[in-house]
Amino acid sequence: MNMLTIDKLYFVGIGGIGMSALARYFHAQGKKVGGYDKTETVLTKSLVQEGIEIHYEDDNIPSWMLEAHHEKSLVVYTPAIPESNQELKYFKQNGFHVYKRAEVLGFVTQDAYTIAVAGTHGKTTTSTLLAHVLRSCDIDCTAFLGGVSSNYNTNLLLSKKGNMVVVEADEYDRSFLKLSPDVAVITSVEPDHMDIYRDAADLNNTFRAFAKRVKPKGILLVNKHVDIDFEVPENGSLFTYSADIKSDFMAHHLRIEEGQQVFDVQMLDLHPGEVYERWAESIKLKLPGKHNVENAMASMAVAYQLGGQCKEIVEAVASFEGVKRRFDQYQGSGSVYIDDYAHHPDEVKATLNAVRSLYPEQKITVVFQPHLFSRTRDFADGFAQSLSLADELILLEIYPARETPIEGVDAEMLLSKVQLDAKKVLTKEALLDNLKINKRRVLVTLGAGDIDQLVEPIKSIYQE
Repeated sequence: MNMLTIDKLYFVGIGGIGMSALARYFHAQGKKVGGYDKTETVLTKSLVQEGIEIHYEDDNIPSWMLEAHHEKSLVVYTPAIPESNQELKYFKQNGFHVYKRAEVLGFVTQDAYTIAVAGTHGKTTTSTLLAHVLRSCDIDCTAFLGGVSSNYNTNLLLSKKGNMVVVEADEYDRSFLKLSPDVAVITSVEPDHMDIYRDAADLNNTFRAFAKRVKPKGILLVNKHVDIDFEVPENGSLFTYSADIKSDFMAHHLRIEEGQQVFDVQMLDLHPGEVYERWAESIKLKLPGKHNVENAMASMAVAYQLGGQCKEIVEAVASFEGVKRRFDQYQGSGSVYIDDYAHHPDEVKATLNAVRSLYPEQKITVVFQPHLFSRTRDFADGFAQSLSLADELILLEIYPARETPIEGVDAEMLLSKVQLDAKKVLTKEALLDNLKINKRRVLVTLGAGDIDQLVEPIKSIYQE
């Protein structure tokens, strides 16, 4: 697909974080962009303010797209949109070019120097931090982000020069196999999306297939904790990184100073026929948790291999403010509210361990909205174990996203497995009423569904 010939793009599911970044990218190029989404959100409102036309009724395609020349227009959709969607069915039945988001991202990056960050956890923070570090090192790049950067207040960064692109490589629906990166990062590989993959071995093999798509002379950077044997790219390099085990890029002396994580880093410095070790000391990171140290390690390693200077890299890591809905903290009067996107047992565990490290003496109340019936069913025991790290648990009903209900799989089922005395299931409305009466000292909301719509109401309660 030659994107230069396309002058109109229509996005079915434009409010998704990845879809909206692509929509912004093409809008910035001067193309006509519009789309449909099920509900109006803060993100869709932002797109409309930027000049992108959006509507919220299925089967209400605007005339400019209905009349568009098929060879000069493109329809982009996300797998979250069901096949029964009337607009998607119309486009497919009437000869339009219809592609998944991942395919279009592949078109955009096919002629670029592409850095793809993959992994079942950590890819959004890592790719956002990497883009920030590269730009701070005057290595310009365009970045399609899976979250809204707190430093830049957007999920799309546009380069002013050069042809470097940073993207998230999503394993859902095997989407990342549409990419052919020059640099690939693999942050983690844990069972997830088991509605797509037959088993853990199938998932692992798909990550191997992604790693094999690294171009000749490319770089593959893998978290040392990932227990998969990857092939070294043809005439290229394979490096490892970690916060706690021997690796090519390794954190040392991790400690907390003045509420921030501080660590030293050992890095490989490669020259033809020679290998040196370099050290960077007292690197400060505002984000909590060992998992975020590893996200920083990956970002630093890539930037260093691409010519970034140690001093600039360290300063960039210290100035990184994070990603919205990734451990956002709001301070109230004698209380704290934390919101995070965690929606997998390992992510929940990592987030709650980070909260406990910051507030070891406080009672921690968690509000969790399970995401997808299949994920809740497949990982019920893992969720129960991770959620039991809280002192009190409030569950919301499962957010279905693209799925229909599964018999016997609901919030009560998950609640029964959690080893806590203080636990209950509430509606969103009942939760807000409960918090008005009993404002918890440390409150954490977790989930990838529409629980984000509760953030502002809860903030208002905590600011009273």
